[in-house]
Amino acid sequence: MMSKSWAGRLAAPLMAFVLAFVLTIAAWGSPAHADAKVSVVSFGLFGDQSVFRSEATGAAQIVASRFGKGPVDVQFNSKRGGGATVDALSRSLQAAANGIDAENDVLFVILTSHGSPAGLAVKAGRITQTLTPPSLAAMLAGTGVRHKVAIISACYSGVFIPHLASPDMLVITAADATHPSFGCRDKAKWTYFGDAFFNVALRNAKDMNDAFAMARELVTKRELRERFEPSNPQMAGGENVQPLLVARP
Repeated sequence: MMSKSWAGRLAAPLMAFVLAFVLTIAAWGSPAHADAKVSVVSFGLFGDQSVFRSEATGAAQIVASRFGKGPVDVQFNSKRGGGATVDALSRSLQAAANGIDAENDVLFVILTSHGSPAGLAVKAGRITQTLTPPSLAAMLAGTGVRHKVAIISACYSGVFIPHLASPDMLVITAADATHPSFGCRDKAKWTYFGDAFFNVALRNAKDMNDAFAMARELVTKRELRERFEPSNPQMAGGENVQPLLVARP
């Protein structure tokens, strides 16, 4: 039988151990990621068609309403000009990064434009540029933010995936690297992909995987119905990012 003196000596360390164990388990089970900010940067890069302005604006609003908690920066070009250039995108990404926790928050980038195998077209009045996959990769790496999302609505936008996708960066594109996407008509509110992903799927899906699967199905059905060759939207990377994207009910 243990003496009272020995029992007294063991009681305090034992209670301390139990308390530490309980606190550790509680920490494991708590949704620490629920407080992550999601900062949105959304650019409509091609000014000659208003659909890109409309899509950049609408997509940013929907992402902010679903994930919230962070600043939103929307810029776009028009036929007369605009400030949504390659340099402006770099500055906006850095400014967004400066306003969030680089290790625990999420930088969410939306780009909508015409695309080619070389990258994204930038048209602001007389200014014409191309945002290439290596250039965008360098910009995003330069922010120092660990967790990132890039959604690119453009023809051939799958060319960005090899340069961007990683466990810490989720990339979703409207098409693969060898196909165009559709719906970029002037005065339209959305492209086919933008409508399916942002306007329909993201409003209703519980997570990004479900949103992408729903959007891909909607886009493919529409393209086949209209006798277009499917654009084949892509999703890659992001295994470490998705737990931080806690959608509001």
